[in-house]
Amino acid sequence: MDHSPRLGARTGTPPAVARTAPPSTGTRTAAAGTATSTGTGTGTATPVTAPGPDTAAAAEERRSSGGFLARAALVTAVLSVAGSVLGLVRDQALARLFGAGGETDAFLVAWTVPEFAATLLIEDGLAFALVPMFSLALARRARGAPGDQVRALVASTLPRLLLAFAAVGALVAAAAPVLVRALAPGLPDQALAVDCTRLTATCVVSFGLAGYCSAALRAHRRFLAPAAIYVAYNTGIITAMFVLGGRWGVRSAAVGVAVGGVLMVVAQLPSLLGQLRRRDGGGRPPGTGDGDARPLALALFATVLLFALCRQSQVLIERFLASGLPSGAISHLNYAQKVAQIPMTLSLMLCTVTFPVVARALADGDTERARDRVERDVALAAALVLLGAATVVACAPQIVRLLFQRGAFTAADTAATAGVMRVYALGLLGQTVVGALARSYFSAGRASWYPFGAMAVGVTATAAVGAAAVGPWGVTGIAAANAAGITVTAALLLAGTGPRSVPVRVRRVLGDLGRPLLAAAVATGAGALAADRVADGGAALSLAVGAATVGGVFVALGLALGVRGLLPVRFLHPVTRRLPHGRFRFRFPFHDHDHDR
Repeated sequence: MDHSPRLGARTGTPPAVARTAPPSTGTRTAAAGTATSTGTGTGTATPVTAPGPDTAAAAEERRSSGGFLARAALVTAVLSVAGSVLGLVRDQALARLFGAGGETDAFLVAWTVPEFAATLLIEDGLAFALVPMFSLALARRARGAPGDQVRALVASTLPRLLLAFAAVGALVAAAAPVLVRALAPGLPDQALAVDCTRLTATCVVSFGLAGYCSAALRAHRRFLAPAAIYVAYNTGIITAMFVLGGRWGVRSAAVGVAVGGVLMVVAQLPSLLGQLRRRDGGGRPPGTGDGDARPLALALFATVLLFALCRQSQVLIERFLASGLPSGAISHLNYAQKVAQIPMTLSLMLCTVTFPVVARALADGDTERARDRVERDVALAAALVLLGAATVVACAPQIVRLLFQRGAFTAADTAATAGVMRVYALGLLGQTVVGALARSYFSAGRASWYPFGAMAVGVTATAAVGAAAVGPWGVTGIAAANAAGITVTAALLLAGTGPRSVPVRVRRVLGDLGRPLLAAAVATGAGALAADRVADGGAALSLAVGAATVGGVFVALGLALGVRGLLPVRFLHPVTRRLPHGRFRFRFPFHDHDHDR
């Protein structure tokens, strides 16, 4: 049960903000150097300019920030696509060099380590905790708190986290034989999996540092370097496989994981050091000693990491169940999942960019603005992922044939992987909703056990359905269990919003999900029929026709149904909101308000 304080009905001021800003009625307080409007109940608003040397700079920043998040989203999108393309090249190289058999199964068991590390330390866990912490430090610094709050936060958290990363990495390497037996008891070549696991264990340290840098930079609104990390990572793996594959076999891919992890840190470190040098600190500010900060930080890290660990444990369940199936089953699951999740990854890039915005809005006490931001993110992400899922389901055989069917990857592997990929795609909406809403539970920088509980229920459903379905349906049953479990978690997270999280309007969100879901179902059928009609022309033509049909039908039907993510005029138009004591203009989805930088 969540025992954290309830957010206010209008301002939602978290405890950290409440200690620094006196209560008022109808008051909107910006960061130092920005405008403040105070309502008195008379329907008038009096602008007040806070004194301070940063007033001109803050005003200039407000004037120049209209398209900042739009540019950040574009940069993130381009580099995310580049990273995803290189990820496909990586998987293609793995399939071409080593096929889909016992050797790749052994590596993919070891691949569990970087998969878990990426989720816990880069994508979800550490970011969910650190972005709100850095956002709160930046908000306090903007309000003129003594010392440099950001440097103090780095000094109090980074050394401890680095020691923890090193200890866990050493433990994983030492316990590799036990982990392999636990993860895949039926794996034929366990010695190879142990070797690969020990090589990939180095990523616990490198991913931890990369995730820390990413969270700090995103809180500072620096998105270029964090978005480039998977380009660097996949480049390292691909290079290692081609350079060392002939001598070391699939172990070369594990070496590539170690090299790629280092490159992720190298890509971000100069930018982070530049941000930390920008403002001279005045030593540790009062009130930020370890005795005050550590209990809250530990509770926050515990809830965030348990949620992320529980979410990623779905992979453990899949590989455990698949280890008893014929050779190549784990590989088919891996290839199918990697391709099917591309639409989810791209759809959540907006949430990655706007997560610091939500965290900063809550740090400034603006719950309504955070709620509107989260609702729009869910609507747009749902539209994007359902369009991608419809394309995957309609054209799965053509996609797999074009991407993987060469070298040691046979037509039988294509058929098996395409079947699994279609079933995986059924859970993409649930994956996206979980990714979008989980951020809202942690964006205030408070510990919340509810997301972990919701994820635990979903994982239990995955295990139960998978155990029942693996016998009659094999890998397809495992993929169906994954889709069922994550959908249960998404439903629970949506139902639990309110005092535990950003209080989104559930009925409105359900409407934003239901309309594109209907459009995607119709578009899937139309795209599959169109692709089949030109199947004799080759996989490339069939995929092009099928994808174009899916896109055309989805957009046309989505516009007719009023899907919010497909209405650019309304979605990007400035929204004017009336509050009891005045009018404030907010620009969505990419345009930020004045004081949330």
